[in-house]
Amino acid sequence: MTSEGSSTATARTSWIRRCGAAVWRFVRAAPGTCLYLLILGANTFALVQMSPRFRRYFLFSHSTNLIELRHHPIKVLVSSAFWTATPSFAYWLPLFLLFHVPVERWLGTLRWLAVVAIAHILATLVSEGTVAVLINMGRLPLSTRHTIDIGVSYGLSGSVGVLTWFFARPLRWWYLGATTAFFAVLFAVAWDFTNLGHLTAFLLGVACYPITRDVPGGNWRPHRRPRAGSDADGLSPLRSGATG
Repeated sequence: MTSEGSSTATARTSWIRRCGAAVWRFVRAAPGTCLYLLILGANTFALVQMSPRFRRYFLFSHSTNLIELRHHPIKVLVSSAFWTATPSFAYWLPLFLLFHVPVERWLGTLRWLAVVAIAHILATLVSEGTVAVLINMGRLPLSTRHTIDIGVSYGLSGSVGVLTWFFARPLRWWYLGATTAFFAVLFAVAWDFTNLGHLTAFLLGVACYPITRDVPGGNWRPHRRPRAGSDADGLSPLRSGATG
């Protein structure tokens, strides 16, 4: 092998090692989200292999509708968080990276998992409880008890909510206002039990503030680029250590 070929091979090996190290650091920083994505990806592949008829039966049996909640509450509350109504891994991947990953890296895996579980379980109970009340009032048909209610969005909405406390003021309140408006408009424009669950899960995430207390890394604010003639240390006057 020539010296040029040897240099090329060495550079390629070094690049592969750096990429592998970067991936490993990412996985170590957010192992729960990475495992969640791995399971979701495998389940998406499984959904693609199912016939439409069997897929509907399978999703119904793992759904948190009123029928399944009555007969298999623990099973469906857990399993429904790992399946989606349609194969949509590519849609959820960037949202997981945008919200779940920073929350887990900030709070740690156990606290992140607590937020996701609280949002998913309680929002499901609120939305399906509302369905039960409306059925008893005659506002919804009895067939609504069989509606497929499944997906990862309630847990994700919880992460969106709790991320409020990651930011320092006033950015915290801008973020909270924008996300609250998004979920409120979503619920107002398309009123259904799913969007009620999204709004509920988001508010539950915001209410998880006690979980975030005393966790290092909060009160984040973006740094401004130093202007010419600024302090010698080159740091922005808006320091990440400021209280929020």
